[in-house]
Amino acid sequence: MNTQVVSIAQMFVTDDVNDMIITYSLGSCLGVSAYDPVAGVGGMIHCLLPTSRSNPEKAKLNPSMYTDTGMVELFNGLFNLGASKENLKIKVAGAGAPMDMGEQFRIGERNFAVLRKFLWKNNILIDGQDVGGKKPRTLTLDMATGRTMVKTKGAETEL
Repeated sequence: MNTQVVSIAQMFVTDDVNDMIITYSLGSCLGVSAYDPVAGVGGMIHCLLPTSRSNPEKAKLNPSMYTDTGMVELFNGLFNLGASKENLKIKVAGAGAPMDMGEQFRIGERNFAVLRKFLWKNNILIDGQDVGGKKPRTLTLDMATGRTMVKTKGAETEL
């Protein structure tokens, strides 16, 4: 098994059944796994901020930092490996509020709203989610099985 770690503002796509994709410490950040069981293609992204409007130049250098540009990058990567939009299984974790930062920020909530809007425009539903709250999460995608797991405070559940 090859462990592929997706750090903050990174993305990884693969068609290798030996890959286990994982991202850690999803607080207000948004973790999204996408898997096409027919093509055997999957990927994951760890988005930090909701929209690239705050810094378009930084978004050009690292689209994965933002949910709006990152999701386009993730889908393009999946499609380049042969995934089909109709077969994608989307699982989501994070988008919480781990620290009381006040109402003006609501980064996690905004990350999730931007994701939902992107998926809605592309006629794609979320197949499983663990979002909101104050708890940090770890998200994994096992390419051999397509199973996406979320781990929180030692407890692991399938999405």
